[in-house]
Amino acid sequence: MPTVALAVSGSIAAYKAVEVARLLIKERARVIPVMTRSAQQFLGPLTLSGICGEPVRETMWDAHFPGELHVALAAEADVVLLVPATADLLARLAQGRADDLVTALALCARGPVLAAPAMHPRMWSHPATLRNVAQLQQDGRVELIGPAEGEVASGEHGLGRMADPAVIAAAAIARAAPRDLAGLRLVVTAGPTVEDIDPVRFLGNRSTGKMGFAVAERAAARGADVLLLAGPVSLPTPFGVQRIDTRDALAMRAALWQALGPDLTAADALIMSAAVADYRPAAAHAAKMKRSASAMTLDLVPNPDLLAEVGAARAASGAARPALIGFAVETDSDERVIAAARGKLKTKQVDLVVANHASDSFGRDDNRAFLVTSDAADAVGVLPKLQLADRILDRVATLCRPEKQAPR
Repeated sequence: MPTVALAVSGSIAAYKAVEVARLLIKERARVIPVMTRSAQQFLGPLTLSGICGEPVRETMWDAHFPGELHVALAAEADVVLLVPATADLLARLAQGRADDLVTALALCARGPVLAAPAMHPRMWSHPATLRNVAQLQQDGRVELIGPAEGEVASGEHGLGRMADPAVIAAAAIARAAPRDLAGLRLVVTAGPTVEDIDPVRFLGNRSTGKMGFAVAERAAARGADVLLLAGPVSLPTPFGVQRIDTRDALAMRAALWQALGPDLTAADALIMSAAVADYRPAAAHAAKMKRSASAMTLDLVPNPDLLAEVGAARAASGAARPALIGFAVETDSDERVIAAARGKLKTKQVDLVVANHASDSFGRDDNRAFLVTSDAADAVGVLPKLQLADRILDRVATLCRPEKQAPR
């Protein structure tokens, strides 16, 4: 379980720190709340303490925490997260000051220090603030998350709004996570493909991309270099992930081979989570097809099987890389779902198939799945997709580094 010291300073954006804390806890992080005196003018300590389940640390001179509190907190925290980071806090960090618990903690931190600036756009663009930011970047000890463009508390619009809490929490989890996939390049596909019938209509499926995006997010958090090939979905790009958007099966196929390289040496693993359409119209009409009273027949031709193509190419080369992970979505009994997954192991020549029911997966934030290999079918039960992603990535780690890794 990662430990995050969440330090809140005096900005009207301080209330958003509660949402950051909630998201961190949802990701199974321990959150130690720390507040400056001015932060307590905007947010009550009891609120933050109630969310975190920890007492708020307010001062270095607190009798309830004897000894050097900033040193003790720095030793506990995998990440120090400053949310929000005011112009004053950035100035004090740039000067290396330690005149309160927050700055002393940041100066003493053993791990990454992340700061999410929040201030009026004129304060952010002031030469003094820009100079302080430049100093922090030159020192390399404080990483900034944002600020973002948008409306600020005064109602004005500009650069200075605090980054979205979900972005901040994801960045903190990414920096706190074990880096067991560092040095590996992973290609992840996600979402549906849509096959155009005409400029208005298309063939598609119910995939939302949530599972593939969860795999990409957790892989990046664990240190992998991640390329995400996404079908048409509305999900935000996970922190630290490179993304390429595609539309149809042929476009995803082209992007996939570009990512893997003709000899498959450009990636250590492929996690093929995308629900690629099995068929496409034989011809896409340039103009909208008009409705009529007559029945209509649509000629379909099979799309290439992207994972099977990669599996065949890997088998032909005799190489063990990239590790290949497929997905099988079925609507049958558990036994037949597992049997279908075993069939795909052989026909697609892959290392692992994640098998599940359509009703348990599409559009949901959780999933019930089986991790199927040639000699085992491990039922993982119902898990949030981020946790299932970690189970899948444990297998990827084992496949890529068998001498170092073992499934949890």
